[in-house]
Amino acid sequence: MKRIALVLVTLGCLPMALSGTQSRLGSHDFASVSHGRYLVQAGDCEACHTVQGGAPFAGGRPVPTPFGVIYSDNITPDRDTGIGTWTDEDFYKAMHNGLDRQGRHLFPAFPYPWFTRLNRADVHDIKAYLDTVAPVRQVDRQPELPWPVSSRHSMAVWDTLYFKPGTYVYRHDKSPEWNRGAYLVQGVGHCGACHSGKNVLGAADQQHPLQGGFAEDVYAPNLGQGNDDGLSRWSEQDIVDYLHTGRSRQATAAGPMAEAVEQSTQNLSQADLHAIALYLKGVQGPQADRPSTPDVQVMRDGSGLYADQCTGCHMENGSGEPGVFPALRGNNSVMAAKPDTIIATVLKGARLPSTRAAPTALAMPGFAEKLDDEQIAALVTYIRNAWGNHGSAVSASDVGDLRKRLHQAQE
Repeated sequence: MKRIALVLVTLGCLPMALSGTQSRLGSHDFASVSHGRYLVQAGDCEACHTVQGGAPFAGGRPVPTPFGVIYSDNITPDRDTGIGTWTDEDFYKAMHNGLDRQGRHLFPAFPYPWFTRLNRADVHDIKAYLDTVAPVRQVDRQPELPWPVSSRHSMAVWDTLYFKPGTYVYRHDKSPEWNRGAYLVQGVGHCGACHSGKNVLGAADQQHPLQGGFAEDVYAPNLGQGNDDGLSRWSEQDIVDYLHTGRSRQATAAGPMAEAVEQSTQNLSQADLHAIALYLKGVQGPQADRPSTPDVQVMRDGSGLYADQCTGCHMENGSGEPGVFPALRGNNSVMAAKPDTIIATVLKGARLPSTRAAPTALAMPGFAEKLDDEQIAALVTYIRNAWGNHGSAVSASDVGDLRKRLHQAQE
């Protein structure tokens, strides 16, 4: 997504809305609150801790998991239902150790396995900013999980097996910029929470990080090098443009990533964006064999559907319209190891993120009501294999399964 101690944010780049927090600064200095706000944006905290239409940071947003639904907590400074009575040490234990104020184990839907890498000064500044937001009285919703997953004691076992607390360790064999990028990606950005594979108990694959994984019923693509669905074709500037505007020569953000760009990464400084890009260009991805050539008739059917439904925006050669309609040719999301993202886009449609650098949020309609599973499978198979693309074929059952999951997620 998800995405700092070495670089302070200049006050001039902060939105004017921050000035309204001055009356609630209390014992915190303005520099700490300013820096904390930057880190909160980098971590996309407001998106996860705000239910649609609700008060910022008051919690209640449902987070789907393979085991059930977990609801985000109220992290406003309300003394009864939020974290208004939490000390800085209480907050640090939550971020660093995955424990709440009472010492109970948190569910890893809260990405403490990544936040643990933040240094104490940055955690302090995050708390300093959260202390200034408007307090909201809203009781946390209990997770909808079956036993024994619902037990906090089971989380103690999970932590023993899969969680190792520890602040980021500086690599002296790497440049300061690379270390900055690693700190952001591995820590507050918690990119691996979505972009890494997970085992049956939901633990991220730490041996092969950022090589793609499922999150919120969508496949987050591989961010490594050396594969068609990775970032090997991307330049560092492509990555910077994508995170800053939601658009690049290679792809356009959609779904959860569009939200992450709007609420998080567009707010990062150019220096931090370049540091992230430098770090990601050094991540190694899987060296998978290219899939076999899809059925000729399926490609013909898909080609006809593409000509009828898609060429008006994405052009006959899949080149799209730079800055407006994303290219499908060479698009790593299109060629991802798992086709769920492109299937979901065809089913539901998509909206370009609206950012300060690129405010126009054009939308693509969904085809769930217009095309059946077999037609969408042929169309996606064609897109994944036309114009030099290489992706596995998609079946009607693949589309049907995802259609069902998306419908259930909306209920």
